[in-house]
Amino acid sequence: MKQQYQNLLRQAAAQSIVLLRNENNTLPLRQGARIALFGRTQMQYYKSGTGSGGMVNAPYVIGIPEALESCVQLDTELREIYRSWVALHPFEKGEGWAAEPWSQAEMPVSAALAAQVAARTDAAVVIIGRTAGEDRDHTSSAGSWLLTQEEEQMLENVCRNFAHVAVLLNVGSIIDMGWVQRYRPDAVLYIWQGGQEGGRGVCDVLTGAVNPCGRLPDTIAKNLACYPSHKNFGDPVRNFYAEDIYVGYRYFETVAQSDVLYPFGFGLSYTTFETSCTLDADGQNVRAKVRNTGAVAGREVVQVYCAPPQGALGNPARILLGFSKTPLLAPNESCELSITLATPMSFDDSGATGNANCWVLEQGNYTYFAGGDVRTAVKIGEILVPQTKRLQQCAAALQPVQPFELMRGAVAEAVPLRSYDLSARIAGNLPADRAEIGNQGWVLADVQAGNCSMETFLDQLPNAALCCLLRGEGMNSPKVTPGTAAAFGGVTAQLQQFGIPIACCDDGPSGLRLDDGSQAYSLPIGTALAATFDEQLMEELFSMLGREMVEHAVDLVLGPGINLHRHPLNGRNFEYFSEDPYLTGRMAAAQLRGLHRQGVSGTIKHFAANNQENKRTEVDSVVSQRALRELYLKPFEIAVKEGKAISVMSTYGRLNGIPTAGNYDLLTTVLRGDWGFDGMVMTDWWASVGGEGEDPSRSALSSMVRAQNDVYMVVSDAAANPDDLEASLQSGALTRGELLRCAANICRVLMQLPAMHRKAKPVQESYSIRLRYRMDAALTAQTPVNLRCDGRAVKTFMLQGTGGAWSEITLTLPLTQPKGAFTLDGAEVSAVTFAD
Repeated sequence: MKQQYQNLLRQAAAQSIVLLRNENNTLPLRQGARIALFGRTQMQYYKSGTGSGGMVNAPYVIGIPEALESCVQLDTELREIYRSWVALHPFEKGEGWAAEPWSQAEMPVSAALAAQVAARTDAAVVIIGRTAGEDRDHTSSAGSWLLTQEEEQMLENVCRNFAHVAVLLNVGSIIDMGWVQRYRPDAVLYIWQGGQEGGRGVCDVLTGAVNPCGRLPDTIAKNLACYPSHKNFGDPVRNFYAEDIYVGYRYFETVAQSDVLYPFGFGLSYTTFETSCTLDADGQNVRAKVRNTGAVAGREVVQVYCAPPQGALGNPARILLGFSKTPLLAPNESCELSITLATPMSFDDSGATGNANCWVLEQGNYTYFAGGDVRTAVKIGEILVPQTKRLQQCAAALQPVQPFELMRGAVAEAVPLRSYDLSARIAGNLPADRAEIGNQGWVLADVQAGNCSMETFLDQLPNAALCCLLRGEGMNSPKVTPGTAAAFGGVTAQLQQFGIPIACCDDGPSGLRLDDGSQAYSLPIGTALAATFDEQLMEELFSMLGREMVEHAVDLVLGPGINLHRHPLNGRNFEYFSEDPYLTGRMAAAQLRGLHRQGVSGTIKHFAANNQENKRTEVDSVVSQRALRELYLKPFEIAVKEGKAISVMSTYGRLNGIPTAGNYDLLTTVLRGDWGFDGMVMTDWWASVGGEGEDPSRSALSSMVRAQNDVYMVVSDAAANPDDLEASLQSGALTRGELLRCAANICRVLMQLPAMHRKAKPVQESYSIRLRYRMDAALTAQTPVNLRCDGRAVKTFMLQGTGGAWSEITLTLPLTQPKGAFTLDGAEVSAVTFAD
């Protein structure tokens, strides 16, 4: 497995690389060429972004110089100058959660130094690095979106003195590219953050061992202000999605073509291709013949777009409907591809077509285009729809209550607002209440074997046990694999008596996060994987991740992350795929298929519209129903219907005024009602929950249950969590039937996971300590701390921040650990109590 996994990681890193520019035959580098390597990022390659999605203890990380040394001659004198400078200016990590800077201080490169090195080398390679992540958006400032003064100086002096310059962008998402015109380097490549094999992938492309075949998953515009979401992005209270369905290329190709520097889907190759396409009469399939017309082997990506009629709704000028990647084609070799197309339907949220809350195919001409990117794709056919077709009627759902104006092409109009009574909808669809029947001897395996129904099995459970089933424990629960994110399912002895297994979930999506120090493979980031446009590669790679999960007894990885790149500054863009919902959904579905080969699965996240990290626990995303269904929900729908997703994670924030973890329309009306999802939904870690008009709280689990957010993540002790479940049952605010509904969702998932057949970890004789503590870190911060007894370190684990308020946590320790004076590094402890 090891070598196969490493090969796939290297292949993914290489195939994700996007070549934006290649003048003067600069690339590929010739074998043995004398190369000057500039940029301090050469000393510490960014394998991933920050936060939970990047905290993978990789066994190694191959940097760019380490990989290049076997193929070219790196200038050793310049390398030594960088080593000496970096020793005096070490990598700055910051202190605490989300504190790492977006970039590191760059070594000044004078014109004299550049000229001196140029005299003894053939070409220069310049590396520029950026990072961002959870709880930390990019900013529009230098060192984040913009280059710093030192980076500008480096580029100016290197480009002025070298005949050949290639610039590599070791970044998690797109950055400002205005400098390309200022300094005109010969070659520019997005190498992204390629995981532990990233350096080798870069070397393969630079030397021509792999022909670059990555394509841009986002549009690169002239500046930030060109993106239509820019004026609203980052608002700490309410983020209006006024651009509506016009995100990324859907906007630029419709009304702002001149604002684009590099279009969606763009990417150069060391060879050339000739493509001819035939559109089927029904518009459901394209047959593409691709021939390599160049001198070296390579792969092409064929992308198919549609220009729907403007009709009564208004539509973007281009919509991606399908894509496919060729195998490696030798010079003059051809292949044929069959590309199945999505239907270019629109959602009528206003009734403008006479079909309110309905997917429709509007009357008019649908023009189809195919090619290597959205801008150069050529017309391949046209289909006339003589009259508007109703495709799927839906219930009105998720409409905003806050009025605002949204974009409809070049004009603005008022957003359609919610007109139905949400509380009446919830009350009218409560599940039947069923009484407890007592233990009849049935276990969950009997449901799986068909010996009893799920309803009969769950009717045995008392209310207290049902409440415990809805609470996940963590982080670093001793009941599952050490260092993982959570245990869920049979987290109490009583639940285990009913044969409910303990399952384990762990952070992703760029590899397993094991906080006990265990190693795991580090994958390329989501943006990089999307840039491959290679579904087969995704399936193979994630099958290997699935095997790794089985080895570590992990049932669910917390990924893929499938929110859209609505704005370039979202710090978590590196975890997500693209600005396009179809590409995002297809890549996610492929990854899930790979995991499912090994019997494990993923948790698609963050559902939904988690498109900024600033004030993510509080901000309200205000979005039209149409934009939600066509863009922000669409990747999740594809992952559910095509990828057979069984687990979903909601977000911290609000969607149209309601926290997503308590949002009935999101989790019940749409996810389960419209899409037929029958899996489970979990909260994000320590999320605050509430229904409409309620103040969100980490104890308001009754609102979570009512919405069918099935599992609260996470608590320290499922049997003694201070939430409102039991009290709500007693008062009648929550019914047993609602608990049973969530319990059934959870148990259906458990029956599909390896945990169902895995022996529970042996119970170690232990005792519990309950600590009252506080720390300044935010409520959702995950801070590594040491538990000490009489000053000696006992264990390291991830501790939730408290925002300066007092909180409590229960820890389980083996009886072999003597009792004493317990303290926590980095936290104030006011009380410790013991329980056997």
